[in-house]
Amino acid sequence: MRKHSGMRPHDIAILLKIASKGAEKWYMKDLANELQISASEISESINRSVIGGLLSSDKKTLKKLALLDFLKSGLRYVFPQQPGAITRGIGTAISAPPLNNKFLSDENFVWPCGKGNSRGQAIEPLHPKTPEACLHDAKYYELMALTDAIRIGKVREQNLAFEMLKEKIENA
Repeated sequence: MRKHSGMRPHDIAILLKIASKGAEKWYMKDLANELQISASEISESINRSVIGGLLSSDKKTLKKLALLDFLKSGLRYVFPQQPGAITRGIGTAISAPPLNNKFLSDENFVWPCGKGNSRGQAIEPLHPKTPEACLHDAKYYELMALTDAIRIGKVREQNLAFEMLKEKIENA
């Protein structure tokens, strides 16, 4: 059996991409193309997720309850993030769907990206290519934005984000 050297931030991005596909059949090469992550890194990530108990041994079936447990209890501690300087980018957390119409806030959070049309405090995405991948997949964008709300949000924002994330993952 392979050694587990710990989860990496992009492992969560890959698992959420798998979740966004729901029952749709997918291949590692599709994930690599859609996320702009090398095929070898996708393969290594999937192996880490199997060892970590977030994917089943068939390397296709998401262990939804385990993933949700990690997202709720561990994500903000393992992959913490503090808002940075004001920059141009793509909205995330409470500044993106589906949370942007749930909270009134003077704060705006963005993933730095030249293709973005918002300004706000920079949030480092779980993978550098996440903003561009989200431009092509609305379901994935919602999952990633909700995940960022768990990483950086206040308790009320975290709780609502988790409930919405849970519903989307369980019904996928």
